[in-house]
Amino acid sequence: PSGTWLLYLPCTWSIALAAEPGCLPDWQMLSLFGVGAVLMRGAGCAINDLWDRDYDKKVSRTASRPLAAGDISTFQCFVFLGGQLSLALCVLLCLNYYSIILGASSLSLVITYPLMKRITYWPQLVLGLTFNWGALLGWSAIKGSCEWSVCLPLYVAGVMWTLVYDTIYAHQDKRDDTFIGVKSTALRFKEDTKQWLSGFSLAMILGLCMAGMNCGQTLPYYSAVAAVGAHLAHQIYTLDIDKPEDCWKKFNSNRNVGVLLFTGIVLGNL
Repeated sequence: PSGTWLLYLPCTWSIALAAEPGCLPDWQMLSLFGVGAVLMRGAGCAINDLWDRDYDKKVSRTASRPLAAGDISTFQCFVFLGGQLSLALCVLLCLNYYSIILGASSLSLVITYPLMKRITYWPQLVLGLTFNWGALLGWSAIKGSCEWSVCLPLYVAGVMWTLVYDTIYAHQDKRDDTFIGVKSTALRFKEDTKQWLSGFSLAMILGLCMAGMNCGQTLPYYSAVAAVGAHLAHQIYTLDIDKPEDCWKKFNSNRNVGVLLFTGIVLGNL
């Protein structure tokens, strides 16, 4: 699913940036983080569905989710969640001590993110802080600690990216969200959405440029960053926020954004 890719790709950026100049990224670490992304995305979905099981019943797009539809019990969901988190812990324990502590510290964000839509119009920001933790963790898994001059702008760029794609995603549900009383950036921005998305995209590009400069990246990297900027500009320009099917199509296209950047990092490093 797209959500798993969007969780995994910031990890791949960080792992690839941490590779030695002239070398390919560590494929064993990419595989390990891939397994971790599947498990933690699944765990995040289970936690989200536990918090939202009463809300999901009232939204046509989510009414068929297993908890909301009554296909499984809350206890069964907790058992499944426990299994996913246990396996994810096994993945985490394969990393160095710094990364184990750093990775474990993200769990509070995973648990609390689904509550944010009840509290603030900016749950997408909290999702960004959660989904892009791999931008920090990937580097530390390779290097043993974070180089903040690289990791922090990369992390911020990822958060801005999440604000773009998840605001687009939220426009699918804005009518239902208004009806049941939950909040989102789509409801906050309304008709000004494209201006906000443009600002987030610019911040993302600046963050990527800063990260690249601070780790000595080369022309292919900046070419990929420029292509990412063009892709985002096209997304925003052609977006119809009142057509759920168009929002879904634009949201899904962000996997290509992440893969494009990863390719640029690898080629730039070589």
